[in-house]
Amino acid sequence: MDLEFTADERAFREEVRAFIRSSLPPTLAEKTRQRIHLDKADFVAWHRILHARGWGAPNWPTQYGGPGWTPVQRYIFDEECASSDAPPLVPFGISMVGPVIYTFGTEEQKQKYLPRIVSMEDWWCQGYSEPGSGSDLASLRTRAESDGDHYVVNGHKIWTTQAQHANMMFCLVRTDPDAKPQEGISFLLLDMTDPGVKVRPIISIDEGHSVNEVFLDNVRVPKANLIGKEGKGWTYAKFLLGNERTGIAEVATSKQRLKRLKEIARAEQACGRPLLEDADFSAKVAAVEIDLLALEYTNLRMLAAENAGKGVGPEASMLKIRGSEIQQNLSELACEALGYYAAPYEHRPDGSNQPPVGPDYAQGRMESYLYYRATTIYGGSNEIQRNIIAKMVLGL
Repeated sequence: MDLEFTADERAFREEVRAFIRSSLPPTLAEKTRQRIHLDKADFVAWHRILHARGWGAPNWPTQYGGPGWTPVQRYIFDEECASSDAPPLVPFGISMVGPVIYTFGTEEQKQKYLPRIVSMEDWWCQGYSEPGSGSDLASLRTRAESDGDHYVVNGHKIWTTQAQHANMMFCLVRTDPDAKPQEGISFLLLDMTDPGVKVRPIISIDEGHSVNEVFLDNVRVPKANLIGKEGKGWTYAKFLLGNERTGIAEVATSKQRLKRLKEIARAEQACGRPLLEDADFSAKVAAVEIDLLALEYTNLRMLAAENAGKGVGPEASMLKIRGSEIQQNLSELACEALGYYAAPYEHRPDGSNQPPVGPDYAQGRMESYLYYRATTIYGGSNEIQRNIIAKMVLGL
């Protein structure tokens, strides 16, 4: 594996850096830097800026509207976006269902949905988890019964991120209740504006509204919206989850958060000197930095394998485990560094204009800490990822 960037790759980094510097609105960068909850308009604004440049789908091939970047170019792009405090791209269309559609979908599905994903005309959400069927996803009970040229869908999805914004959902449903659990599942594209779809908010511990329950009551879905073959949805779902788990690692974002942590630790004092000079605290920072460096090299090895034409394997589970744990460690250390300044919530749904408590860099830290408690659960819990590694790597 060659870890040196080529001259062309270094030039590409400069191109990306210059574009972000000239195009990213300072207000969006500041909201991202301060961990202020971004609203739908924020995500859409940045996505459309990238789309106008031809970068709206960084991981897509050119024939479907992407820039056709190499894995290394995508890595560089992610690093530059994170280091510039650009808002993250909403993954549900670009990183999740889009690749499923252009890999397994019909030509009609590609023509209908892919351009609208790249342009952000459609906002997608993921209809996987159900009450009692989260990590054990194959036990899902949402039913899709055949009725002419439609399916009639009934069921209940939960922890559906950003469903309150979505007009489309990619959804796992059970089309054959008599088949083995994984073999009776199909992958549908569902219009959230259709009759029978109801979204109920779930307010999480950080006081934010990012997840929801979705109730499906006799929702009619055209059979033209079936991805691939009926009963093969588990195959497409695993393909999608491999991409999701790789993205959850958030190596570039964690590198930026580590930089911010060090800035906080240099500004905060302990016994008359910067906290970063405290032996115990600096040891904790060093430990997470070593873990992050190891994760980055694992990610680079995956990029090298992808360049060689190899698909995503159990390494995705490794990235998900360590990436999510590092995110939690970084958020915890930021709160530890800030002490009581980390305690106040900064989310102000009532529009309060009260000044924040403590220094500016304390804003949003407790919300991040609380939100990131979920990283080891969503996208397939870390316990499930360890089971995957035990089976696929160790043969247990």
